[in-house]
Amino acid sequence: MSSTPPPASSEAESKPRMTHRQVLEALSGLLLGMFVSMLASTVVSTSLPVIIHDLDGNQTAFTWVVTATLLTTAISTPIWGKLADLTNRKVLFQLAIVIFVLATAAAGFSTSPEMLIAFRAVQGLGAGGLAALSQVLMADIISPRERGRYMGLFGAVMAVATIGGPLLGGVITDAWGWRWNFFVAVPFAVLALILVQATLHVPVRPKKKTSIDYIGIVLLSVAVSMLLIWVTNAGTATQGDWSDLANNDWWSLNSVLMVGGAILAAVLFIIVELRSKEPLIPLTLFRNRTFTLSVIASIATGIAMFGASVFLSQYMQLARGATPTEAGLMTIPMIGGLLVASIGVGALVTKYGRWKPYLIVGSVLLIAGSSLLSTIHYDTNFLLVSIYMFLLGAGVGMTMQNLVLVVQNTTRPEEIGVASSGVTFFRSLGGTIGVSVMGAALAARVIDLVADRKDDIATALMSLGDKAPYWGEQLQSGALPKVSEMPEALRIVFEDIYANGISHSFLIAVPFAVISLLAIVFLPNKSLTTMTTAERLQASEADLATVSVPEAMATLTATGSVRVVDGAERRGGDANAR
Repeated sequence: MSSTPPPASSEAESKPRMTHRQVLEALSGLLLGMFVSMLASTVVSTSLPVIIHDLDGNQTAFTWVVTATLLTTAISTPIWGKLADLTNRKVLFQLAIVIFVLATAAAGFSTSPEMLIAFRAVQGLGAGGLAALSQVLMADIISPRERGRYMGLFGAVMAVATIGGPLLGGVITDAWGWRWNFFVAVPFAVLALILVQATLHVPVRPKKKTSIDYIGIVLLSVAVSMLLIWVTNAGTATQGDWSDLANNDWWSLNSVLMVGGAILAAVLFIIVELRSKEPLIPLTLFRNRTFTLSVIASIATGIAMFGASVFLSQYMQLARGATPTEAGLMTIPMIGGLLVASIGVGALVTKYGRWKPYLIVGSVLLIAGSSLLSTIHYDTNFLLVSIYMFLLGAGVGMTMQNLVLVVQNTTRPEEIGVASSGVTFFRSLGGTIGVSVMGAALAARVIDLVADRKDDIATALMSLGDKAPYWGEQLQSGALPKVSEMPEALRIVFEDIYANGISHSFLIAVPFAVISLLAIVFLPNKSLTTMTTAERLQASEADLATVSVPEAMATLTATGSVRVVDGAERRGGDANAR
């Protein structure tokens, strides 16, 4: 008589679930790794206008310093996610930290905008890994139902880094110079590597032959890069004079070639993914309604999150004449909204198991915050600006992490990596495109406004006496101006110009926020599971083992076979019937 082999999940069932303390210890390295990533990004946010001014860059360079990081983050995120499903996730996370911090430190030695943009692009490669892998590793050790309370910790770390980063960056810039902003994350990175090695213990994944979709990686990179380069350059100034319009018209030959190339690369990418053995982004994921709608909603969240963080800092310095330190302080209301919403909603999701109402409210707040920020001027009451920022931050806090959560809840455990990174990818892509479009709109708007207010600028320059030639030369250089250092007569004009341009750019986020709300409304309201990814994987293996044992196989084959009954068995059956 054959013995039934034990189910594959018996080992998982005998192993007790991690305690709250054990989970916190395991998360400590992940939290610090995310803190390093966000600190290195946010610490330079308030000093970017100063950096671009010192490196003689213009508004396009300012946009590309941000876009370069977002672009490589978006491209590398699905690659890291795919690798997470194939190889050791812990080692990948540590590798991402090393790449990110080395590139960040190297950026501190930049001598030109182009050099800074290049290092920021490498920085984005590491950031993509940290963003994707932190979500995947969390799913390995915490169930979706319990993840809400720990999502709050990630929200708190994000808020501390986002509040403390700009403040620290402003202080460092004002005291020692902006280059030191790029070195401050190094000691935190070393500590994060040690903590991850010591505290993070994830289930061992079975070894299997890996196949990397290199052609898909190249095609995706080409498609996204060409699209963003076109968006950034089309309709913007390419020469030094403020009054010169761009040579790259929206309907020029350059635009046709760039857009056509991006579309062709995207079509080829889809064809390759459909035929690839191990696709970078399995297109079958889009058969899952939850995944598809979450991707659509994530695009608007990315635009709001990245666009606000970039252009609100510019607004504070260029439209309100704030120093980098003051700009960091002035953006606290937005981070406060993100912190309160992220921690509060995370706790409520864990307690009650409901997530959809909070996502709907969050998307409504995204619409409200974006719409209200499109009305601000250089002299708008700062209390009102703070309320608008708080609403936008709360909207981001309610939607960003929970969209990843609902996707992980419905995705097959074997595809958690690519599904999680897929949502993060489209959020980053949305943010990248959003920042590019908003930056292009801002640059074009500023050019038009400067042309319209030539007489006001000339009058202001004439009132400066012997300082007029210096400031006239500064404006003709095309470099991003340092508004806080301008004489009052000139400063008022440019504060009004930049406030008008920045508020105009926020209008771009509004229709995407409306689309996000519609996508969230139609999300299937599926209950959150109480099993971790590792437990779900073991459970599915147990189901497979159940139909693999001899007894089970005999039962299954009997349904499709004709039994031959001998005479003795037939007589016994007749007797039983009587």
